[in-house]
Amino acid sequence: MQGAQLETAIAHWSPRFTANGVDASDFAEVAATIDRWDQWCDAWSAIGARHEALGRSALTDGRSLSAGEHLAQAATAYHFGKFLLVHDAARARAAHEHAVRCLTDALPLLDPPGERHVIAFDGAHLYGVLRRPHGPARPVVVLVPGLDSTKEELRLVERSFLDRGLATFSVDGPGQGEAEHALAIRPDWEVPGRAIVDHLERCEGIDASRVGVWGVSLGGYYAPRVASGDERVRACVALSGPYALGPSWDALPSLTRDAFAVRSRSRSAEEARARAATLDLSGVAGRIRCPLLVVFGARDRLFPPEGAVRLTEEASGPTRLVMLDDGNHGCANVVYRHRPLTADWMAAQLSR
Repeated sequence: MQGAQLETAIAHWSPRFTANGVDASDFAEVAATIDRWDQWCDAWSAIGARHEALGRSALTDGRSLSAGEHLAQAATAYHFGKFLLVHDAARARAAHEHAVRCLTDALPLLDPPGERHVIAFDGAHLYGVLRRPHGPARPVVVLVPGLDSTKEELRLVERSFLDRGLATFSVDGPGQGEAEHALAIRPDWEVPGRAIVDHLERCEGIDASRVGVWGVSLGGYYAPRVASGDERVRACVALSGPYALGPSWDALPSLTRDAFAVRSRSRSAEEARARAATLDLSGVAGRIRCPLLVVFGARDRLFPPEGAVRLTEEASGPTRLVMLDDGNHGCANVVYRHRPLTADWMAAQLSR
C-alpha cells in the first residue's frame, strides 16, 4: 500500500508541483530518494528547510527580495509535504505550521508585498493573503484552493493576475489549510464567500465593486457556489471543478477520499460518502448570473468532463467553456494554455 501510494504521487503530481512553484530538481530528488509514502512529508520538509535556510541567511545579509523568494519557496515545499498526509496529524500539522510561518515572513518582502488577513467566521477564522499591485485601488480576485491545496500553493497563480493589474486574495476556507482544524468542509460556499467579500469591502486599496472569484479542483466547485449567492461577484472562473462530487466518489484515489473524510469531519467511510454527495451544483448553477469561464481537461482522472459542460449550460449569465483535450486534472500539464488566458479574461471582465 505504501509503495502504491507513492507511485501514484510521483506519477500524477509532478506537473502540478512544478506548475505551482516547485523546482523540478527538488521533485526529482524526492522521487529518487524515497520508496515509501510515510517518507514523503519528511523528504519535502527537508527541501523546505533548505530553502528556508537560504531565506534566513539572505534576510540576515539584508537581501530582502531574495529572502522573500526563498521563504515563499520554502512554504511551497512544506505545504506539499503535508497536503494529503491525514494519517499522521502531528507530522502534518508541524509541516503546515512551517509553511505558514515561512509565507508570513515572506509576504512583506515580495513584490508586490502581501498582507496576512484573519476573518472571523462561524465561531472560528478564515485566513487569507492580500496582494495589491502598486498604484490606485484595484479590482480583486479571490483565489480558492481545493481539497488538498492551500493559499501557500497559489503564489504563481497570484502572479498571473497581479501582472494584469488585479489584486489577489488567496484564502483558506472551511476544511482548508489554517482553517481545516476548526471548520469542516461544507457545500454552501456562498456563506463563507459572503464573509470574504464583506471583509474585502473594508480593505484599503481594493475596488470592492469589482470582485472576481477563481477556484481550482474542489475550489472549482466552491467558486461557482460563491458566485451563485453573491451578486457582488462580477466574474467567476471554475478550473477542473466537479459539478457533483458524489458520482465520482468511488473512482477517487484512496488518499483523496481519506483527506475528504478527515477534513469534512466524517466519522466513517459511509458518512464521508454521504457528505460528498451534498457537494452538488444541481439547482444552484442557474443562480450564477455573472460571466463564467469554465476550464477543464478532457483527460481529468478525477471528475468527468460532462460536469463542466453541464455547468456551462445551466449558468444564467454569459458563459465560456475551454475544454483542453490533453489537459489532466487541474490542467497542470498544460498550464501555459489556460493560465494566461484566464487572467486576461478576468482582467477584461473586471475592467468593465
